[in-house]
Amino acid sequence: MRPAFPTRPGLLLALIAAQVACAVFYLADVVEDMRLAGGVSLDGHSAFELLATLVLCLTLVFEYRLLLAYRRRAAHLERQVSVAASAFQDVIAEQFALWGLTPSEREVAQFLIKGCDIAEIARLRSSAEGTVKSHLNAIYRKAGVSGRGALLSLLIDDLMDAPLLPRDAGAPVAEDTGTEIAAGSARL
Repeated sequence: MRPAFPTRPGLLLALIAAQVACAVFYLADVVEDMRLAGGVSLDGHSAFELLATLVLCLTLVFEYRLLLAYRRRAAHLERQVSVAASAFQDVIAEQFALWGLTPSEREVAQFLIKGCDIAEIARLRSSAEGTVKSHLNAIYRKAGVSGRGALLSLLIDDLMDAPLLPRDAGAPVAEDTGTEIAAGSARL
């Protein structure tokens, strides 16, 4: 799935640079036309060039602000992903401790959570597939689940039960669900 906006602003910066060049050209042409006319003369051609220059300048300001907003949004999303990853690791470590997993079982469980199959886990750990299967059976038994899907579901449920970020003191909260209301949603 492709992101809704480019992760690298190179294309937008190139577009802005091209528009700056056009705006400078139009502005220089308008100034030169006025100099040749001996003062301010807004005939049809000059008025059009001046209007085009103003529109270009306004779009430049808009695009620059849009670029800054995209960069702020990307930074915010990166922080959220980092917090979520950290919280997920905390949930995993806490659950592994509660279940009493051995260090080998923890390692096998980590590979399992990352999506490795039995053969991959055995290869990565330099152990036999039978050993990995034995560890998996112990993990499932200690966690009280029947397989990989149930194990992942259990960990994700634990993650979703705890808030990832502390709630802002001034942020409004919906009473029935306890979720925050987006600050900008009321301004439409």
